[in-house]
Amino acid sequence: MTKMRVYKLAQEFGITSKELIEKLQQLGINVINHMSTLEEDDVKVVMELFKESNNNEKINEKEEEAMQKIKIADKVVVQDLAKLLQKTPSELITKLIQLGIMATINQEIDFDIAEIVALEFGYEVEKEDTKEEQEDILIPEDKPEDLLPRPPIVTVMGHVDHGKTSLLDAIRKTNVTAKEAGGITQHIGASEVHINGKKIVFLDTPGHEAFTSMRARGAQVTDISIIVVAADDGIMPQTIEAINHSRSANVPIIVAINKIDKPNINIDRVKQELADQGLLVEEWGGDVIAVPVSALKGENIDTLLEMVLLVAEIEELKANPNRKAVGTVIEAQLDKGRGPVATVLVQNGTLKIGDSVVVGACYGKVRAMINYMGKRLKEAGPSTPVEILGLSEVPQSGDQLIVVENDKIARSIAENRKEKLREEQMKASTKVSLDDLFKQMEKGEIKDLNIVVKGDVQGSVQAVKQSLEKLSNNEVAVKVIHAGVGAITESDVMLASASNAIIIGFNVRPVTSAQSLAQKENVDIRTYRIIYKAIEDVQAAMKGMLDPEYEEQELGKAEVRAVFRISGAGTVAGCYVTNGKITRSAKVRLVRDGVVIHEGELSSLKRFKDDVKEVTQGYECGISIENFNDIKEGDIIEAYILKEIDRK
Repeated sequence: MTKMRVYKLAQEFGITSKELIEKLQQLGINVINHMSTLEEDDVKVVMELFKESNNNEKINEKEEEAMQKIKIADKVVVQDLAKLLQKTPSELITKLIQLGIMATINQEIDFDIAEIVALEFGYEVEKEDTKEEQEDILIPEDKPEDLLPRPPIVTVMGHVDHGKTSLLDAIRKTNVTAKEAGGITQHIGASEVHINGKKIVFLDTPGHEAFTSMRARGAQVTDISIIVVAADDGIMPQTIEAINHSRSANVPIIVAINKIDKPNINIDRVKQELADQGLLVEEWGGDVIAVPVSALKGENIDTLLEMVLLVAEIEELKANPNRKAVGTVIEAQLDKGRGPVATVLVQNGTLKIGDSVVVGACYGKVRAMINYMGKRLKEAGPSTPVEILGLSEVPQSGDQLIVVENDKIARSIAENRKEKLREEQMKASTKVSLDDLFKQMEKGEIKDLNIVVKGDVQGSVQAVKQSLEKLSNNEVAVKVIHAGVGAITESDVMLASASNAIIIGFNVRPVTSAQSLAQKENVDIRTYRIIYKAIEDVQAAMKGMLDPEYEEQELGKAEVRAVFRISGAGTVAGCYVTNGKITRSAKVRLVRDGVVIHEGELSSLKRFKDDVKEVTQGYECGISIENFNDIKEGDIIEAYILKEIDRK
């Protein structure tokens, strides 16, 4: 090795002359500039130094290469982390125990703990940015040119015994009714019918309750609603409910006037009753299609189906089959042999075997698809009902099914949704109530005040309905979405929940199951005995000027089992306390078939022959009501107290 100039040696090492001069000065070798010449011994020293430095850098690079990188989310299951680290779960659990962390194979551990464990096994950890994936799935909109016509989805509704299932039976040429207990539809399924080379999908719902409970969960499945009316019976309370439920969902209505094979029928009377409900048939200059049919004899069934296809054509129902599937769960159950089974109606795209899906707060991979005939399918296009297997748990009816990229994303989204559901259950959803109506109006949250009216007689119901609708102003339109006669039922509460409505009862009471459902769904139920009081309350609520009121606090209920008429003492009811307690000082309300007959006070409360202050649930007692003797067996006596409260 000979003498060498500084700039030549710098080129040899791939560094600048300035950097080399600094190195040389650190070694105590004095040089003037890059043209200085280094002696042979100095060159040797510098060469040895740089060789050692390069070796160290290479070793460090190798060490860095040896430490593999893995990506994990905020939380990771022990079993999944073991797979990523290429270790057995037992090895990983042992390492966690050494670190003082007790965890099972299916338990989740935080990112910080996972990072420590991974470093122990020679892995570097990066946090996976899955926030966007976890939060929810954005369903892309379809381009108009990609959309193709799809079959209509039809729901059959109407009054009990008017022939809903028999009509479906005649349409499908099967015998569903015979299989069902007492001829009542026991399940929610779906089936397909083919006519003139076109397909129609029928949802076999047990009436409008399922139709509305699904809508309450945000699932708008139905395209067309067929309302069945018996020609010999006419419009009945449940028919009116079905009409109101369909209207509330903005679904086209076709009326099937059934049982035309019976003698003494009057189809014109049915049409007149439909007109009274705001459904003017085409023959009378309206836009509602009415088809007289006989489910028993199969008359005009084809005409009805042709009308369904005609309405579907007018509605221009379209979907894009060439995309990832989106659908809705119609029903779901846990099968002993097959695990969670869900009946899904594919609404857009094509669902295929092996697809990773998110269904509400569940996830899974489609292992098998079975159609309504029991045949296995490999794929299902728009408006196709199929049973799917392979979900992690049983979803709720009305849950949306969405196909995602892979199992990991599906699981991540489902777990995130579960967490949100827990939070929502803690907070409980806020529905509109008279108390906070004005506040919501001021914020601009309410434009329509939806009301469900129930009363004891039709005249009162119509009077309340008309009076309430006159209260509409520039800020809020008051809409009575349903008005009916009889007790407030679960169906009324579900309709109110789906439409964010309040329920006003005039001279009627909610049944026990409806009361508990209203509390669960946060539906405001108000009951009145005087029409103007109901009107005043709604009017005052709209102005934010509700007066302090007396809140009713229910104490208990007693059922009248026997009635005794005692001379000089009047009528004594032999009662059994079914709920809560009856106290001597309480106010009472006598309810017969859901209608309030009388409100007053107790004149006596006895256990055997003794006067008592209170009788609790499960015990019998004798009750007489002050200045009232018209008590009958089966009546319900409700005891309550009035507690003064201030409006919020």
